[in-house]
Amino acid sequence: MSRRKKSHQSHGTANRPRLWGRHAVAAALDNPERKVLRAWATQEAASFLRFPADVPVTFAEAPDLGRLVPHDAPHQGVVIEVEALEDAWLDELLRAPAEKALLLVLDQVTDPHNVGAILRSAAAFGAAGIVTQDRHSPPESGVIAKAASGALERVPWVRVVNLARALEEIGEAGFWRIGLAGDAETLLGDALGPPRIALVLGAEGAGLRPNTREHCDTIARLPITDAIESLNVSNAAAVALYAASIA
Repeated sequence: MSRRKKSHQSHGTANRPRLWGRHAVAAALDNPERKVLRAWATQEAASFLRFPADVPVTFAEAPDLGRLVPHDAPHQGVVIEVEALEDAWLDELLRAPAEKALLLVLDQVTDPHNVGAILRSAAAFGAAGIVTQDRHSPPESGVIAKAASGALERVPWVRVVNLARALEEIGEAGFWRIGLAGDAETLLGDALGPPRIALVLGAEGAGLRPNTREHCDTIARLPITDAIESLNVSNAAAVALYAASIA
């Protein structure tokens, strides 16, 4: 596990991100593992939230809050600055005793909107967690938290240095590793079966890297029509999670 990356974004950092939006903020406030440092809110938004007594809250108008977050960010009247969550560890995630389990492995998916949406789907379908490569995944941010709609606080996120080695460990832990690729001959439904599944998805455009494909047990595709070439990676993740959850 490498050290958490530094960020140069002007509206928070990787170590002290700013989160916004009522669902994301409420989930952070409810998470005992999340340290909230300070908050800004409109009077109306604050009436729906419970801030800890030790968190300084600054009341402000909506336009003032807009200057604390990226342009046009839908802050919904509340912004908080937090400490980044502690890193989750792969061995802890794999020790889960559940006979049936779902994991998501993301191969250099860097868009924070996609990662946030994938976290949301992971929470919706009961995935045990997501695994990404540390150097090629976005840090915690308000964009991810807003897209995740609270799931950033609920779904364990493991960052690893070497994704191929992580896939080896995942396989050794009894997970059937299914890489998703549009050029596969096997349909996802036919690749499912074992109760512990790791779905491996690549970045938009580039897809799975060759070394990642080599560390999957099988490669499968979603049964989409010829009307469209491919799905957005977050949509593909949602469809694959649904299929795996009912298999």
